[in-house]
Amino acid sequence: MKILLIAGGWSPERQVSLNGARAMVPALEARGHQVTFFDLLADFNSLLDEARKHDFALINLHGAPGEDGLVQAMLDRVGCPYQGSGPAGSFLALNKCAAKQLFRLAELPTADWEFVPVPPEKDWQPSLPYPLFVKSNTGGSSLRLGRATNRAELDDIMGQIFAAGEEVIMEPVLQGREVTCGILGEEPLPPILIEPVAGDFFDYESKYAQDGAREICPAPIGEALTARVQELTLAAHKVLGLRGYSRADFILGSDNSLTLLEVNTLPGMTATSLVPREARTIGLDFGQLLERLVALGMADSAGK
Repeated sequence: MKILLIAGGWSPERQVSLNGARAMVPALEARGHQVTFFDLLADFNSLLDEARKHDFALINLHGAPGEDGLVQAMLDRVGCPYQGSGPAGSFLALNKCAAKQLFRLAELPTADWEFVPVPPEKDWQPSLPYPLFVKSNTGGSSLRLGRATNRAELDDIMGQIFAAGEEVIMEPVLQGREVTCGILGEEPLPPILIEPVAGDFFDYESKYAQDGAREICPAPIGEALTARVQELTLAAHKVLGLRGYSRADFILGSDNSLTLLEVNTLPGMTATSLVPREARTIGLDFGQLLERLVALGMADSAGK
């Protein structure tokens, strides 16, 4: 097939996107595909022209544009199939506050939150107790994320997020370990237990540095808890109206409680990424995983 590999873009996660694309090109070419690398930052104005020349688009963008559904909406207009979710599901999942409202409506376990779309007044105080995790409402890769134990720290983190033109969402700090689980098609993958090597949470360095975290797959959490993680992952996928694949992140408490953090509609495809690691556990190498995503996207396009 002639595949348009869309990567780069202009979000803060641009470099993560490019790193993943570099791994994807040889894996696709080894399976006989003709791959055109397309950097959205350099060539956005020619996206539709290029899409019409190709059989399929593989989107490897993180943040917006990409995870916000814009590129998917454009590809839909010219009838170019692509992997993963459509515009509406992508947009809902990227917006953490919107997604959490849907999780709460569906009675999925998610932490309390406070949404702060604009800089608050000086006498404002958060409704949640310290310490707080403070992050961009539409950001990813643990960028622009911090832990605040007082108002001064909170103002500093919020200031960085507002300066970038983004909204703030904050949640209480949850004690526990992080578990993540992917969906491929309509089937949950084996979960991964994540233990940061340095620091006390899974930050940007832990995610993308070699040996930045211990990622144990399958997660050694027992059959019943594994099944519960997979059940909640699939439920979140369906609540948001997602297709093809996704990845849900949880905090696993010491009492075996699970708290759903967020769902990623374009999971990373770097050498250290989580969904490729889960896929290997069920016997799919990187090239086979990409082939499966293409097949799912083509089937979805045929069914529209």
